[in-house]
Amino acid sequence: MAIFSKSNVPQFSIDVYQNEFLPEGGREVNAIATVTSTGGGTIGSAVGAPHLYSAGHGPDAAVAIMVDCSGSMDYPPTKMRGARDATAAAVDAVRDGVRFAVIAGTHVATEVYPGNGRLAVAGPDTREQAKQALRRLSAGGGTAIGTWLRLADRLLASADVAASAVRHGILLTDGRNEHESPEALKAALDSCAGRFTCDARGVGTDWEVKEVTGIATALLGTADIVADPAGLRADFTRMMETAMGKEVADVSLRLWTPMGVEIAFVKQVAPTVADLTHRRTESGPRSGDYPTGSWGDESRDYHICVRVPVADLGQEMLAARVSLVVPQGDGSAQTLSQGLVRAVWTDDMAASTSINPQVAHYTGQAELAQVIQQGLDARKSGDHDGATAKLGRAVQLAAASGNADTAKLLSKVVDVVDAAEGTVRLKAKVAEADEMTLETRSTKTVRVKKQT
Repeated sequence: MAIFSKSNVPQFSIDVYQNEFLPEGGREVNAIATVTSTGGGTIGSAVGAPHLYSAGHGPDAAVAIMVDCSGSMDYPPTKMRGARDATAAAVDAVRDGVRFAVIAGTHVATEVYPGNGRLAVAGPDTREQAKQALRRLSAGGGTAIGTWLRLADRLLASADVAASAVRHGILLTDGRNEHESPEALKAALDSCAGRFTCDARGVGTDWEVKEVTGIATALLGTADIVADPAGLRADFTRMMETAMGKEVADVSLRLWTPMGVEIAFVKQVAPTVADLTHRRTESGPRSGDYPTGSWGDESRDYHICVRVPVADLGQEMLAARVSLVVPQGDGSAQTLSQGLVRAVWTDDMAASTSINPQVAHYTGQAELAQVIQQGLDARKSGDHDGATAKLGRAVQLAAASGNADTAKLLSKVVDVVDAAEGTVRLKAKVAEADEMTLETRSTKTVRVKKQT
């Protein structure tokens, strides 16, 4: 049994997959960087192994749970009951020694526990006190999610929380953000970005998918739908257990490029698609950092595309250096691992036209997420031909890549005539929950199939 200690922290590695060969005049270089973190506070070293810490000996962490208590949470009453029960289960999953708070969200944000601008330290007594406080929650008022996030940020920035601590939020809503402007929510997200990560959940079917997924994207968390309030308890428990497994905060993907190299894009492509290109912060000459949030034992894939200056046949160059870095207290950054992206010019047509399997796979997965969104938008606007074409392409891509989960969700929105050809018919009637589930989960990807 391995117990977390200062010497037993995750080990990071970067593996770069690419076809480095370019034809004469070629400029675009694509690479997949697989980042893996293993061995911190786990049984064994396998990615995804369960975390096991002795009480009080895990990494520094602080968690804020934001529960929608607006009036609509009483319609039906099972939503409010489910939210109280789910939050209690999440509190039970908070590791001893972790600081935590519970926030009731309406058109204002209210500290439910412990109150007075503080965080509680998890233990048997504080967990029980928090659950007692949850029993007093009732529904009433409006929805202004930006105020919830700002209060969470203030609490998680408490002086009692170590600078290197993993800071995480869990947010539940059942409705649209109707009591503040979209600009106010965006300003709150901009203010909180980089300060804590946040998982967002929509319960029922009266909330706005783009609002919930936008929160998770901005704060580097996950988004999902819980259509039936009965599923909240299990979902909240899983979210908190995952949050408790995070061991290193504020990890960034640092990309250094030589003079003359242009960065086309940087995207996370597994386990979900997220474009990081415009989230770059400069970190030095020709060097920029892209946020990846907090890490436990896990693996993620990133698609990096750069444009290099044209060179003569036979020449080769370093196109980019990819590093994982974490900030240090003195303002510097510690490098956890690094990998290299190369470019080699050749007149060997077979070499230069071969597409790397990882690059091809994730290019398809990114397109899959895009065409699902475009297809659903077209369907909502009444463009049935456009929706059929886009969702047919989505079915084709899901089938080709082995993304069975997305294929199953698509089959609830379209009748599949020929998956390989992408031939589909729009269903005349689609349950709102099925359409929202497809939209919410459209960015989830599958890893490259192992070659045999």
